[in-house]
Amino acid sequence: MRPRVSLQDSALRNGNFSLRINPVRSEDAGLYEALVAYDTQVQSCQVELGVITVTISPSSPVVENEPLLLSCNSSHRASLVETRWFHNGRPVPTSRTFCSLHGALSILQPATSDAGSWRCQLRYSDNEIISATYNLKILGFDGPTNPVVYAAAGSAAD
Repeated sequence: MRPRVSLQDSALRNGNFSLRINPVRSEDAGLYEALVAYDTQVQSCQVELGVITVTISPSSPVVENEPLLLSCNSSHRASLVETRWFHNGRPVPTSRTFCSLHGALSILQPATSDAGSWRCQLRYSDNEIISATYNLKILGFDGPTNPVVYAAAGSAAD
């Protein structure tokens, strides 16, 4: 896993044998065990790393009015019961534009106003709730609805 994994050597003297993984990948999910031997003692601990991913299809950049699919997947082993989506902190209701499927959200005609923070929240049969955020960028025209712009002669026009 090198060079994504590191130990803080200076913290080892204080009993901190933390492992840092950056960036985390889907395949990093699983059980991790640490064994530390000091004199005649052996200390151990186990930590399970769960990973959640949000992906977009087709891949970025997203163009205004071209359908897209946001997918949310987790390594959690229980059965998925519910998926909820939030845009800039507000719940997204199912509509003609937004169609929520098992762990995914289809946006049929994305607009520049759909750019921003999208969060999926997954609830499992064991009542575990897991969420992840995706920052969506949409290429499009964000200008006046009237295509005629007037500018004075000799001035600048945007």
